[in-house]
Amino acid sequence: MIAFVRGRVAALTLNAAVVDVGGVGYHVFCAPNTLAGLRLGAETQLATSMVVREDSTTLYGFADVDERDMFELVQTASGVGPKVAQAMLAVLTPDRLRQAISGADHASLTAVPGIGRKGAERIVVELRDRVGSPVTAVVSGGAGWRDQVRDALQGLGWSVRDADRAVDTVAAETSPDSEPDVPTLLRAALRTLSKA
Repeated sequence: MIAFVRGRVAALTLNAAVVDVGGVGYHVFCAPNTLAGLRLGAETQLATSMVVREDSTTLYGFADVDERDMFELVQTASGVGPKVAQAMLAVLTPDRLRQAISGADHASLTAVPGIGRKGAERIVVELRDRVGSPVTAVVSGGAGWRDQVRDALQGLGWSVRDADRAVDTVAAETSPDSEPDVPTLLRAALRTLSKA
């Protein structure tokens, strides 16, 4: 089991990073919010979960141990594999996922690609008593989200012009009264860029 990798970010794609650890490049699949915090050439440490299958060994990376633990926990539910677990964390933060499961919020769970109504009900039944209490996270507010999303897009390889255009599009669609959630806004910006 590889619990974490630490090293220089050698490459970034839309769904993975290559981390150079002592001259060995580890290909680590990550959710968009984790990738948003990485910069090419910068040192990083990712909590990891290694999934071994008959035909592959895959490494999944996370910004922190809480995300990794949630990734591993949701896979204990019937019908949830690593790709669906990663999609869950791409759509919902660990805290929001705990709230959705403990509160039987099927609508939030079915917002995840690959989870239907029956799957959401099964996840709630199997995990409700095991997810623990949500830990309310502090979200960075104000105009700072624009810089964070712009930097994340540039870290993923988008040009300054494209990143600015995507941030402006997302800002126009975001209510000024709503509390900004940077991972959600980043996903919206990525969707905007993929349509262009």
